[in-house]
Amino acid sequence: MMPHRSEKQKMLAGKLYMASDPELQRELAQCAEWLARYNTGDGSLPERLGAVGENTCIRPPFHCDYGYNLFLGNNVFLNFNCIVLDVVPVRIGDGTQIGPGVQILAADHPRAPELRQKMLESGRSVTIGRNVWIGGGAIILPGITVGDHAIIGAGSVVTQNVAAGATVAGNPARPLHL
Repeated sequence: MMPHRSEKQKMLAGKLYMASDPELQRELAQCAEWLARYNTGDGSLPERLGAVGENTCIRPPFHCDYGYNLFLGNNVFLNFNCIVLDVVPVRIGDGTQIGPGVQILAADHPRAPELRQKMLESGRSVTIGRNVWIGGGAIILPGITVGDHAIIGAGSVVTQNVAAGATVAGNPARPLHL
């Protein structure tokens, strides 16, 4: 017999979960309070995040779901208006630069309409390597891995993994051969 798992445990495992769960709603509210302080200049960056490396900068306004699933390396830069839906781990490597308005979406939804109707959600981790440059307005979808030294063009929608050293652009993002 399988032990009972809380909705939070299901979420962190990337399984289907109910986002309306009271524990998750409390944590979302706590994160919203922290973000309100941070985005008005009254908060501390590392207070809520899973890890923050040295010399890392997140320019407000910044938005995330929980914060504790976001792990930032050293010398990471996120420009204005970045959104990270961190229902599962999102890892960003050392020296990565992320342009304004970028969305990193680890939150996902079932493809089956009957499961969506039940308001179930899930998540797939996103990993962004070292020394990556992500142009403004790009969208990184759930489950994506971006290799070290890659470049993602502004406005791109990343639907597939990006190889180390590759440059991709477009919707969907495709490799550019420069």
